[in-house]
Amino acid sequence: MKNSVLALSVCSILTAALANADEGMWQPHQLPELEAVLKAKGLQIDAKSIAELTAFPMNAVISLGGCTASFVSKQGLALTNHHCAYSSIQHNSTAQNNLIERGFLAKTPAEELPAAPGSKILVTEAVSNVTQQIKQELTPQLQGKDRFDKIDQLRKELVAECEATAGYRCDVYSFHGGLEYYLIKQLEIRDVRLVHAPPGGVGVFGGDIDNWMWPRHTGDYAFYRAYVGKDGKPADYSADNVAFVPPSALKVSAKGVQQGDFVMVLGYPGRTNRYNTAFEVRNQFTTVLPAARQYRQEAIALIKQHAAEGSEARIKYESILAGLANYAKNYDGMIQTYQKGTTQQRKDEFEAILHRWIEAEPSRKAKYKPALLSLQQLLDADTATQQRDLILNYFGYAQLFSTSRKLYRLALEQQKPDEERETGFQQRDQERFKAGLKRMSRSFDGAVDLEIALHFLKHYAALPKPQRLAAFDQYFGIAEGFDEAAVRAKLVQIYQTSLLSDEVERLAWIGKSVEEFKTSQDPAIQFAVALADIDLQLENDSKNYAGKLAVARPKVMEAVIAFNKASQKPVYADANGTLRVTFGEVKGYQPRDGVAYQPFTTLKGISEKHTGQSPFNAPAAQLAAIAGGDFSAYAHPELKTVPVNFLSTVDTTGGNSGSPTLNGKAELVGLLFDGVIEGIIGNYDYDPALNRSIHVDSRYLLWQMEKVDGATNLTAEMEIVRE
Repeated sequence: MKNSVLALSVCSILTAALANADEGMWQPHQLPELEAVLKAKGLQIDAKSIAELTAFPMNAVISLGGCTASFVSKQGLALTNHHCAYSSIQHNSTAQNNLIERGFLAKTPAEELPAAPGSKILVTEAVSNVTQQIKQELTPQLQGKDRFDKIDQLRKELVAECEATAGYRCDVYSFHGGLEYYLIKQLEIRDVRLVHAPPGGVGVFGGDIDNWMWPRHTGDYAFYRAYVGKDGKPADYSADNVAFVPPSALKVSAKGVQQGDFVMVLGYPGRTNRYNTAFEVRNQFTTVLPAARQYRQEAIALIKQHAAEGSEARIKYESILAGLANYAKNYDGMIQTYQKGTTQQRKDEFEAILHRWIEAEPSRKAKYKPALLSLQQLLDADTATQQRDLILNYFGYAQLFSTSRKLYRLALEQQKPDEERETGFQQRDQERFKAGLKRMSRSFDGAVDLEIALHFLKHYAALPKPQRLAAFDQYFGIAEGFDEAAVRAKLVQIYQTSLLSDEVERLAWIGKSVEEFKTSQDPAIQFAVALADIDLQLENDSKNYAGKLAVARPKVMEAVIAFNKASQKPVYADANGTLRVTFGEVKGYQPRDGVAYQPFTTLKGISEKHTGQSPFNAPAAQLAAIAGGDFSAYAHPELKTVPVNFLSTVDTTGGNSGSPTLNGKAELVGLLFDGVIEGIIGNYDYDPALNRSIHVDSRYLLWQMEKVDGATNLTAEMEIVRE
């Protein structure tokens, strides 16, 4: 009877897997295995070409280190989302010349603006499986922190060898919880310039109100350009640099897509947790996410309260506000979907079936059960301080204190040989480190920063005594209780005295000795020195935990993969910031009873939503062009107007923002920028009925550029397919 139930359960999973064919963020090398599915859905190019990183179209897809972009001209013109370029737009804005509000267009290369400090364009050129090189060094005797340190050492050695060629950035990524490791080599272009961004009334039309919502009418696009030295190699910004010539560029379709058309998205999704245990999912949705949502909402309210709209301080915090608001709404949507849906039930059921499958065969039981028990014990222990860790993470938004800690840690690490330094503080990280210190100049206001620090100190002080950190309590004078007036007075003294708010002073600390830090009278530096020992202890505890996890998690994932393969279910790895391909079709959805959403929105919706007030303040020039009705070159054949956004079933997540959406011929038909609130739980659980991604339609992009913004110098660069 038990075997019959198990067989029936496995059969139902297989049936669901076949029905959910659009699920999956696939590594490029997996695509040939899916060629039959892809061809049946509408792929017209060879699936093997998508697996080849140095061939079209993959070599036109690039990473911005948190977002995706793609080359759309042979002059290094790169298309991404407005919100992905937001920090660069904000960096170049002032109260007198607010590019966030007005938009920006460089009619000539000389008018292009440097992107925010630290901006990079990364072109993936090689992916190598290095699992064997790492695992052959991991003996059973290596446990906890020792195991973590050994993996870290091996990663650094592989990276150092890969980066021996100048101009490249390499990293080793783990897949399936450490079951596999891949070395990824990327060309690192350091001179990135802002070329075009539409006005805020286009690029962020609908703002936070429409964020994660459908119907949507947002022109979430912007353009960068990549520059290199005259020798064609990556170089720092220079007026003498020349536009990078990419190996290929995507053609942009003026024809677009229709309902039911095949689409695929190529990009760099950030992180998913589809294989988390039922316990992890329950803990995340009942404890972690509710607290994180609250802290984000509180931080948003604080910034808005202490930085008036339109002020220099508000402009500095616009990018931070956008990030806080985006994920506050994201968390809220996931929590609501979790509470209303069956995610936990299905996670519990899958785990029960998996356990029965393991128990049914003695060899499987011996191989996998110890790892299941070990993983659960580790997860139980990790929840003990998660509240404190979350509060301290949000205290990190107080940049004065987080910056001082980074500076002192750099001094400590510089005492070691470069190969032994902590990741983030090696010589290869110096430019990124400096760029972060420079970016602070355009994202920091002392008065606002103080309020953030005070607010999260209140939360910290309310923690149970066993979770508190003695050095932290002592520095702020809160060991015996929280006197808000006294703590505020201390913070005022710190912010008035510290010189770290000045960029020149911050940069001057790079390269200083540990002794110079210890004898400094700067109160923010004193904070970093006072917290250094406990920071190191917490980091070592974290490494010890990660090392233990690196034994249990891969074995559990091995069991999950074996079970899925036994069920004939294709297996893809959770997203981890590496290049992936996902595919689906243009399709609407039904979010609830009696409501059915069509897959396209049009220009008509912009006029209908327009109020003249942010965030529904469409520019006058755009409204006039809509009223003029000149849509002939870009009109949808059935809708008889220009489509603005469209929905598809492709499986995406954060990091996919800016990813090119391609048709079966690999022509760019859209730009992915969001998902729908009902499917937002997709980071943990895929639901084919509700999982929808939102794209800017290529027809709207071209129409807005040509008819409204006058960006014809850019469309002339691009190869536009009009037939």
